[in-house]
Amino acid sequence: MVGEFRGFLLKTNALALAIGVIIGTALGTVVNSLVNDIIMPPVGLLLGGIDFSNLKIVLKEAVGGDPATEVAIRWGLFINAVIAFIVIALVVWWISRMFIKEEAPAETKTCPYCMEPNAVGATKCRACASTI
Repeated sequence: MVGEFRGFLLKTNALALAIGVIIGTALGTVVNSLVNDIIMPPVGLLLGGIDFSNLKIVLKEAVGGDPATEVAIRWGLFINAVIAFIVIALVVWWISRMFIKEEAPAETKTCPYCMEPNAVGATKCRACASTI
């Protein structure tokens, strides 16, 4: 059983998935820092000195000065999270475009009778069985 489990872990797909999760987590941390520490401060400054992380709608004030008892909708943090998601999605798309290349489609020849694609070396159509 240990040998079979080791074989599973060393398969390309399992290893690639593990590496992808690790790199994705690290990338998420970096992009969150990029959004929160580099992108949002100038955006807030351009919008009149707004700190998005402090924007909220208070539903119930804090009891006894304890901020943990405050009930609020923190929509500024949500805006930060949406921007972080968009930046992460763009970075992942850009990286995947660089490394994942689509294979060229296999060459085919079209049957003159039924217009179905067939392998280049085929002598009969796979759909209508006519001679190509």
